Amino acid sequence: MRTLLAATAASALFAGIAHAEDIKLGILYGFTGPIESLTGSMAAASEAAIDEVNKSGEFLDGKTKVSAVRADSTCIDAAAATAAAEKLVTSDKVSGILGGDCSGVTGAVLQNVAIPNGMVMISPSATSPALSKVDSKGLFYRTAPSDAREGEVAADIMMEHGIKTAALTYSNSDYGKGLAEAIQKAFEAKGGKITISAAHEDGKADYSAEVASLASAGGDILIVAGYVDQGGSGILRAAVDSGAFTKFELPGGMISDTLTKNVPEGLNGSFGQVPGNDSPGLKKLGEMSGGKFDVTSPYTPESYDAAALMLLAMQAANSTKPADYSKKIMEIANGPGEKIEPGDLAKALKLIKEGKPIDYVGASNVQLIPPGESAGNYREIEVKDNKIVTVKYR
Repeated sequence: MRTLLAATAASALFAGIAHAEDIKLGILYGFTGPIESLTGSMAAASEAAIDEVNKSGEFLDGKTKVSAVRADSTCIDAAAATAAAEKLVTSDKVSGILGGDCSGVTGAVLQNVAIPNGMVMISPSATSPALSKVDSKGLFYRTAPSDAREGEVAADIMMEHGIKTAALTYSNSDYGKGLAEAIQKAFEAKGGKITISAAHEDGKADYSAEVASLASAGGDILIVAGYVDQGGSGILRAAVDSGAFTKFELPGGMISDTLTKNVPEGLNGSFGQVPGNDSPGLKKLGEMSGGKFDVTSPYTPESYDAAALMLLAMQAANSTKPADYSKKIMEIANGPGEKIEPGDLAKALKLIKEGKPIDYVGASNVQLIPPGESAGNYREIEVKDNKIVTVKYR
């Protein structure tokens, strides 16, 4: 009996030591590459959630602190993203990964690093429908909705604008392919016609040949399912310069403050959609930002929510081990319980300690559906006077 008590006491001691050690979360976003204009705000929002948890004094034993380790996914280079993720896991010893950001690199990291190492990933921006089909062993979640949902929203918006035919170009990437397929399927199901669906390569200096092919097929509008800091803007510039199209449908990867800087004229009257909402939680996050990030920037609210969800799940599991807390993510996101928004993380941590349920709604109205992705809210935009203007939310 004395031996058993000693062993039990030792186990409790070591558990306390494990909690007292600081932990790290990896932030695997594309700090270089085709969405680099978005990721600074995304990372700052994730770090804001981490800071909020640290200041609460309520996380786990009250002494454990969380730090962020940034790593560059590049958005498009699967080998570089995989290497960066491997370093996060093996060298930096992170307890979870926020990201990836773009769908192709996210899929590569999930298959080659996260699943083999039993590491949880929560992506705020990887939207390819193909990711819904990956058997992640319960390790992969995303606070952004699948592009299957965006395809339906884009089709609805085009129909409401009286669009009957459209040419479609997409980035030759997992993101572009998946989104293009979703838009075409939804648009044609509603009676529209895609005159041509053609991939474009990112990183080219001249897209006049691609635009000429799109123009020859014709259409009331050109859908550009690309990246705002890469080929997407190149396609738009070539189309505007040649007069091939006068109106454009712009999915989420194209919505950024840099859009109208990259293409300073010819976009007025164009429209599109990007994940977003006008919830009280979003307003709270904006008040909390202190100018460090822009809550209207795409995937920024989702980035705060990804970090908050991960840390609250650790609290619910009383563990920073992915195998333990991964099982709590859906529970924390979907309630039932007291609704938790940005600024409420200290309260949430305390409620969890007391054994009381919470419903994390966050800044992006988080509601996770199987296999662990956002049900989806969208912000509809139009370009007016060369500015991106929010029209409504869907």
